[in-house]
Amino acid sequence: MRRRRLDRVRASDIASQYRARDDSRMAQRKLGEYQRKRGFDRTPEPSGEADAGGDGGRFVIHEHHARRLHWDLRLERDGVLVSWALPRGVPPDPGENRLAVHTEDHPLAYLEFEGDIPKGEYGAGQIRIWDRGTYDTEKFEPAKAVVVFHGERVTGRYALFRTRGEDWRIHRMDPADPAREPMPEHIEPMKATLGRLPRNDAAYGYEIKWDGARAIANCSGGRVVLESRNLLDVTPQYPELRAIGRQLGSREAVLDGEIVALDEAGDPSFQLLQRRMHLASDSEIRRRAKQVPVTYMIFDLLYMEGRTTMELTYEERRSRLEALELEGPNWQTPSYHRGEGRALLDASRKRGLEGIVAKRLDSAYLPGKRTTAWVKVKNVRSQELVIGGWLPGKGRREGEIGALLVGYYEPGDGEPGLRYAGKVGTGFTDESLRRLAKLIKPLAQDESPFDAGRVPRDAAFVEPRLVAEVEFNEWTGAGTLRHPSYKGLRDDKEPTEVIREELARKR
Repeated sequence: MRRRRLDRVRASDIASQYRARDDSRMAQRKLGEYQRKRGFDRTPEPSGEADAGGDGGRFVIHEHHARRLHWDLRLERDGVLVSWALPRGVPPDPGENRLAVHTEDHPLAYLEFEGDIPKGEYGAGQIRIWDRGTYDTEKFEPAKAVVVFHGERVTGRYALFRTRGEDWRIHRMDPADPAREPMPEHIEPMKATLGRLPRNDAAYGYEIKWDGARAIANCSGGRVVLESRNLLDVTPQYPELRAIGRQLGSREAVLDGEIVALDEAGDPSFQLLQRRMHLASDSEIRRRAKQVPVTYMIFDLLYMEGRTTMELTYEERRSRLEALELEGPNWQTPSYHRGEGRALLDASRKRGLEGIVAKRLDSAYLPGKRTTAWVKVKNVRSQELVIGGWLPGKGRREGEIGALLVGYYEPGDGEPGLRYAGKVGTGFTDESLRRLAKLIKPLAQDESPFDAGRVPRDAAFVEPRLVAEVEFNEWTGAGTLRHPSYKGLRDDKEPTEVIREELARKR
């Protein structure tokens, strides 16, 4: 009897050994695609030994800076790591399903792997562990898996499921963190009031006033969406700024800043930036991006990792912004100065810059508001004005635009009226004149759009749809510009928002 029991035990052990051997062979077969794609004499990746006993319920998420930034989710199962590439990372709340691309199984050694895959190899780029831990399995079927993560960053119940064809999605099944605030959308930038240097110098932080185009950068899952101050999506116009998302990685943030084109001296040139605005074709945008690269000057942080920062003080927001260390080939975080407003204004004047902005250190961020908490102090006066007509040129400019007729809206009891502010006849380049003629021609109309002011008799009128930036010395008593000069067109402000800027009272 005892001999029979021993024989049965030995038979069971032998069967277990065979099953383990078969499982190991099956797991090794699963790694065939992984091994075929790689040359292990050229890549630091593990060569791929399977482990039939590898069912410890571990997971790892890698941040993979390949040709396109993405995240790789790997779940330990049947001796290998079942893997998905997540182009936008793990969704933080159940409000969205994100793409999950099912990839080849990886060896268990990838649970600990970090490294740099050489250029030219499959998956070339930097790989770093973004999160790791264990998971519980509720369901694991060919077309759907439901798991509960216990990681340092990712926790909770998630589903991975196949849609049509080979497409997969990842979905958070648990409710969102109640303390998490959704990323705000379509933030209209806070505005500064024209004024003089504040009297209480120590209560302000001072920044250079960048002569460019204001833009809010919405950064999530390695992607960046740029919106102008009138909430237009300008991301396609500036492809070199998309790489900000790679530096932020999985961190969610909303940034405020100015897109500028720098001249040979490293100073912002609005005229240069004009060559990057109003472009329609992708090929032309790519060509101009090489000729006139832009830089995003970041000066505020409005949202970070599930928390709005707009109610924080300017000083606190700047501290958190600087901690991100956002510096790159086409973006930077210029420093600000506590106090010392006069010294910075003098330095900006010597460099020929537009001026500075004074911001109260204790001020919150008020979207869309123009407030005396932010004061722009200019070396040269400038004003956005609406183009309402033009005068024909003479002499060398015969047959072309000789001067633009410009105005601004005056608020009233009824509809705001467009008041004539004078003619602008200098500051044009041949290129800007050609561009203006092309844009103005289809806007021609017989009636004057101006409701007030003395307009020249030989004027040709246009619909008031275009906004120009104009430099000038001062306003005359009659409400017109003295010695105005054309700087360029603006497509980031609605004409009806253009009003005459007045100096704020001294504080």
